[in-house]
Amino acid sequence: MAEKLAPEKRHSFIHNGQKVFEWDQTLDEVNMYIDLPPNVHAKQFYCKVQSKHVEVGIKGNPPYLNHDLACPVKTDSSFWTLEDDIMHITLQKRDKGQTWSSPILGEGQLDPYSSDLEQKRLMLQRFQEEVNCLFFILL
Repeated sequence: MAEKLAPEKRHSFIHNGQKVFEWDQTLDEVNMYIDLPPNVHAKQFYCKVQSKHVEVGIKGNPPYLNHDLACPVKTDSSFWTLEDDIMHITLQKRDKGQTWSSPILGEGQLDPYSSDLEQKRLMLQRFQEEVNCLFFILL
């Protein structure tokens, strides 16, 4: 059942008609996916995650993203990777189970219907985790 409660699709943040990034979330984390430009060596990219801020870019250029996060994260367990021309940023939520309406403060917010669905999905995921934990304890 837990697999069914995983994010069904990624949300897209579109600005001026262009996709800036896609994202999804679980009880524990928010994942951002950024398509990388072609012909730039992987070592040129950087990502800096702070408790309430994220900065992403190519060294020697203005940052691609330089924004406050919607909610605080645990910096010691947040990380980023590059794979198949996509930067994947995993932001570990400081407050497990909190529903984020967007990773970036004030930008690309989910509409009320999508936000409600996301909150319900996370509540079901939390319930499933608690049931599994109780079942394990009873064994």
